[in-house]
Amino acid sequence: MPRPLLIGVTGGIGAGKSTVVDAFVHRGAVPFSADSAVHELYSDPGVIDEVRARWGDDVINAEDGIVDRAAIAAIVFTDEAERRWLEGLLHPLVGRAWLRFVESLSSADTPPEFAVAEVPLLFEAGLEDRYDAIVTITAPLELRIERARARDDGKRHSTARAAAQMDEAEKAERADFSYENTGSFDDLDSFAGHVLDALRARVA
Repeated sequence: MPRPLLIGVTGGIGAGKSTVVDAFVHRGAVPFSADSAVHELYSDPGVIDEVRARWGDDVINAEDGIVDRAAIAAIVFTDEAERRWLEGLLHPLVGRAWLRFVESLSSADTPPEFAVAEVPLLFEAGLEDRYDAIVTITAPLELRIERARARDDGKRHSTARAAAQMDEAEKAERADFSYENTGSFDDLDSFAGHVLDALRARVA
């Protein structure tokens, strides 16, 4: 069964992962977001039950009954043991969602040339083997935290999130491609084009 070439995009909080995914999409890739998959899982009854059993009703939104992401963040980004527990719960489920996504693309009459996944904890979760190429996006820590705090969801735990993630230099060294995102979108778009051209050359 033919399938797209699979690209995993990783990097620290605020590095610009979503922006480079947009650049790949601009060039025809089909996107998958691990964060969006997690967001969907927080409304899954099984996940809700597990989270409630671990931390009680305080982490469940009283209005809609789904997991309160801010309450979870306050716990897991200040306690490594709790973060590892949550990752152990969610990572296998996100992995299954990714495999279903790839299968659906592969079964299309005309599969896309590339699929790209934004996976912040790609290396931390040991997911390297799921992708044909891994791209690490980096930026100076101060800039990353500034970007994260400018987002609605990044004001409270930006520094703690950054500290909980693998060092960017190590991520860049382990990746097939890396890019320091301190320039313009045009620069980033050119980098995305370079990556896709290099992948095409691998399979030519």
